[in-house]
Amino acid sequence: QVQFQESGGGSVEAGGSLRLSCAGSESTYSRYCMTWFRQGPGKERVGVASIGDNSITSYTDSVKGRFIISRHNAKSPLWLQMNNLQPEDTAMYFCAARERRLYEGCEWSAPASAYTLWGQGTQVTVSS
Repeated sequence: QVQFQESGGGSVEAGGSLRLSCAGSESTYSRYCMTWFRQGPGKERVGVASIGDNSITSYTDSVKGRFIISRHNAKSPLWLQMNNLQPEDTAMYFCAARERRLYEGCEWSAPASAYTLWGQGTQVTVSS
């Protein structure tokens, strides 16, 4: 089920920056986890960064210190600021949402199958 619209992808050289946005996410669950996933050619879709309604964030090690996930409030789009991009960051990037259970945290490593709402994706290509 396509719910969101990602934008901001493109082609950059290594060391460059991009900022992805996820529109249509303003009317998701009152308690939620929102995650940016990426999928390279022939690879599994994996989580990169996650944020909950409590503003707690979680990142995979390969993007820590380079990527920042943010969402000002429940009425705002979801963002992913990507700095110092590397060729291994090349992938299709998707935003996704799921309802967060009470007392549950939002981990970047939660499987894609756990998410109920998705966007169509935006391509990020990084050249060396």
